Amino acid sequence: MYRPKLSNTLVAISFLLGVNTFDAVAQPPRVGRSVEMPFLGIRTSEGPSEGLFRIESTGVSTAPVRDAARDFLVELDESQRKRTVFPADDIEWRQWDNRHRSPRQGIGFEEMNETQRDLAFAMLQQSLSAKGLKKTQDIMKLNGTLGELAKRPEEYNEWLYWITIMGEPSETKPWGWQLDGHHVVINYFVLGDQVVMSPVFMGSEPIEADSGRFEGTIVMQEEQDKGLQLIQMLSKDQQSEAILMNRKDGNNNLTEAYRDNVVLDYAGIIGSKLNESQRQALLNLIAEYVGNMREGHAKVRMSEVKEHLNDTYFAWIGGMTDESVYYYRVHSPVILIEFDHQRRVAPFRTSKPTRDHIHTVVRTPNGNDYGKDILRQHYQSHPH
Repeated sequence: MYRPKLSNTLVAISFLLGVNTFDAVAQPPRVGRSVEMPFLGIRTSEGPSEGLFRIESTGVSTAPVRDAARDFLVELDESQRKRTVFPADDIEWRQWDNRHRSPRQGIGFEEMNETQRDLAFAMLQQSLSAKGLKKTQDIMKLNGTLGELAKRPEEYNEWLYWITIMGEPSETKPWGWQLDGHHVVINYFVLGDQVVMSPVFMGSEPIEADSGRFEGTIVMQEEQDKGLQLIQMLSKDQQSEAILMNRKDGNNNLTEAYRDNVVLDYAGIIGSKLNESQRQALLNLIAEYVGNMREGHAKVRMSEVKEHLNDTYFAWIGGMTDESVYYYRVHSPVILIEFDHQRRVAPFRTSKPTRDHIHTVVRTPNGNDYGKDILRQHYQSHPH
């Protein structure tokens, strides 16, 4: 089957210029304009692939997540609930922002009492794996570390994160929740026993707390190291196909906040050209991200990924040593992952990317971010 693919030379030029030449409209428009545009999802220049997602039973119960969400909502007062609960298909899904100054909806951890915080984390615990929950909480802590380093705790701290609930937790009707804040955003859509957990943004600045209240906290090392391991496993010929640029000067992520409709062609080396050990390393890399979900739903998601492994591309920008900074992308019809070493922003700015500031994004291309495609199918069967 033909898969559209830009030449690595053209892709490299686009990054050098700081322009996404995959699509003239892919540059993030003004926030208000972006979320008001019809949702199309991330797709290639040939358009979205159809029939990739369907409503089906996974056999993995979502009852624990539903019950935890109900317990959390019961503990909110009327005013808090009014600004926390939105319709299942509300535009609120698309208003997340991984940056720290964006206005937020819902109820913030900073204003929650101790019981509400415990119940909010209980909902996350039932939705995420132990590793995913710890990573989320560690990113929040490191935001507190950033506040200490920048001496701006009112701007950066571990409680500046917000929860919204879309729809009412239900066994049969669509609903979900969103965690929104600096360097960690999770969108978690539920329909029956199906879960779509994307977009997910995880990152941090700094990556490790060397001092302060959260000394010893460190994140994103597995994502960093497993990507490097894969590029190092490739032969010289394979590397020449995977590498878009061997120098990294800026920030390269393409699908962060307000980029729901980016047109992005495949680039890099395709999975069908990898040997068995390389394919396993690619699966291990993808599983590092998918494994932030609760184990049962992560297994369902990985089975979907494996179906398209031959059509999964791996692309690289930057160096390949243990000290290098780099960007990589995993892109298939059903999953898109970006990892990026970024320039420092606070407490001081740098002109070059550093290992002290990492951004990662996980998307479901071809229209199923936020569960939009299966939600569309649900509405076709159950008119509203």
